Amino acid sequence: MDLHITDPEFTERFEYFAFTEVIQKEIDARTRYLAVLAALIGCGGIDAYREMLPKALENGITPVTVKEIVYQAADYLGYGRMLPFLNCTNEVFSEKKIALPLEGQAATTFENRLEKGIEVQAEIFGEHMKEAWKKGQINRLLAANCFGDYYTRKGLSLSERELITFCFLMAQGGCEPQLIAHAKGNFHMGNDKDFLNCVILQCLPYIGYPRSLNAIACIHKAADE
Repeated sequence: MDLHITDPEFTERFEYFAFTEVIQKEIDARTRYLAVLAALIGCGGIDAYREMLPKALENGITPVTVKEIVYQAADYLGYGRMLPFLNCTNEVFSEKKIALPLEGQAATTFENRLEKGIEVQAEIFGEHMKEAWKKGQINRLLAANCFGDYYTRKGLSLSERELITFCFLMAQGGCEPQLIAHAKGNFHMGNDKDFLNCVILQCLPYIGYPRSLNAIACIHKAADE
């Protein structure tokens, strides 16, 4: 259904807000769409994601990049909430005649995924993370699965992967301790406080004011620690 026909007043105001008012020159189109797609996945906005995905593909986001965003969401939202977005992505790709499967991007094996994941954790968060996997089974799985299976993949840089993680956590809410930790990770990857504030502004129309304000507070707390 075309909201321009059914809800013209709302659509006029929303489109001005989302596509004019919050746009920042400090954020290029590719980065903006990376953040918005990740935020839409994080907040469960499947209809808005389907609407946004073709625009993203026209603005510097490649099919590989899209799949990498969706795959990484499995660790931060769980397969149950990620799967509808993977199915939606495949449907849009099919409509656009994008052949599947895409070229593989895996960079680890089952034998070295833990080792490589620990290396990535240390690069993002600091040398103390080299021992974090020993704290318990979930910590070991976090290193091997989340960081070893996904963060090591090609298709996105480490700074981009930290950015989309920040957006997943910000958009779903209730993850403030992790959001603070990943704000620090973003700082270490070169995504500074001002940059993250600009990213939040891009996502504001899609996740709302409460979660946006919470994310800003988390950035300030991360910067102060």
